[in-house]
Amino acid sequence: MPLDREEYVEQAYFFRTLRERMEVGMSTQELIGGIRHELLSTTKLPLALDFMAAELRLVGGFSSAMARLTHYFTPFQAFVVREAERDEGKFDIRIALEVLEREAEYRAKGMSVQGIFLYQFETLCRNRLGYDRGLEAMAGDSVYDVGWRDWMDTVRRQVGIIDIADLIFVRSEYYRMLKGDPEKPILFGEKEGKIALANRQKDPLFLFSALARHLGYPSVPRPKHQEAEGQRLLVMQRRIERLEQRIKLLEEEVRGGINLARFYVGSKPGGQQRQGPEPS
Repeated sequence: MPLDREEYVEQAYFFRTLRERMEVGMSTQELIGGIRHELLSTTKLPLALDFMAAELRLVGGFSSAMARLTHYFTPFQAFVVREAERDEGKFDIRIALEVLEREAEYRAKGMSVQGIFLYQFETLCRNRLGYDRGLEAMAGDSVYDVGWRDWMDTVRRQVGIIDIADLIFVRSEYYRMLKGDPEKPILFGEKEGKIALANRQKDPLFLFSALARHLGYPSVPRPKHQEAEGQRLLVMQRRIERLEQRIKLLEEEVRGGINLARFYVGSKPGGQQRQGPEPS
């Protein structure tokens, strides 16, 4: 189910602030801990950040924590961060955080299912994140009903063979106006259908740009021009952080075992401990 508006507002603030403060050279763990105290305590995001920070200490990343908090973060959010955390990947974590920031802002302002789909799909296309796993993650979002999930499965099988503009056009109200009632449910409006028809056999990025211009859908952030050396240094810094965490765990194991207690967020009376929030 969709979260309350204030949750999306705080999520957007968190993703934006974390991205901006990454430039100061502090560890991600320290940054998350600092931002946590700036958030509204009436939201569930501070609890989620506690769990993310614990996971960061354990494995050197926080996408796995997002993937486990399925009632708070969407599978697509976890997928985007996981792709950015891959050592062999080229997807910049700063771009990933800006992608999530803009999506959270769009949800806070009042989103449409069509806008969310087009934004997420453009993210896959523009950053070459892979349609198979990306569309699978998208389909896990509760904003999509059965009709949307069935169609996304069709898109996953046919994208690359059939233009995305054609796939959108035949599921639009404009197609119904021209051809009569289709066999499948209508998912897009008349305007989306017209724009899709006008962008057939073109670069799909032109389609997304036109939809953003005419319908006000959010546009995916593009990588800013930076010196290659500076970008490599940032990637190297993140890799070093993860290596340091792994070395610490290995040292503890050699000394007699890893103390797992410090990875728990808090404790319940009687010595029972809990591992993180259970947002609903």
